[in-house]
Amino acid sequence: MITPAGIRALLPHRYPMLLVDRVLSVDDDGIRSVKAVTLNEPWYARLGPSPVVADFAYPDFLLIESWTQTAGLLALDQDAGRADGRTMLFGSLRDVTFHRQVFPGEVVEHHARLQRAVDETVIFEGGSRVGDDPVLTVGAITVAFRPQERLDPRHAGAASG
Repeated sequence: MITPAGIRALLPHRYPMLLVDRVLSVDDDGIRSVKAVTLNEPWYARLGPSPVVADFAYPDFLLIESWTQTAGLLALDQDAGRADGRTMLFGSLRDVTFHRQVFPGEVVEHHARLQRAVDETVIFEGGSRVGDDPVLTVGAITVAFRPQERLDPRHAGAASG
């Protein structure tokens, strides 16, 4: 099981972009985590004095980011050595469907499964629910691990190839 301290140890994200609140399970079927959406999140601070209901919909890109962080936890938990000196990068997404919007006060449960891993590239699939309602289906998201020194702008000219 990945504890809250484990989430912080595995992911470099911090407030306001750490979007996994708790890991429920990690097993042969993948990983399950939760993200509680609250009105206290910074993206709601920009709403004017008279927002309409639709203004409170959780941004779709943050739902994907939260789901991808969950998938990244699975990759890092199953192969902790992959993170040594490496940065996890989002590569691509395919067959993503949004079923309904998520609003403050709702708890999103993410489920990510490893579809395929080749060297430092990992492909995941899965989805997210609020209660019994599907909110997101992910056909495939690709994550790649790359050496930090090749991504550090101070070393831009030092890397070859």
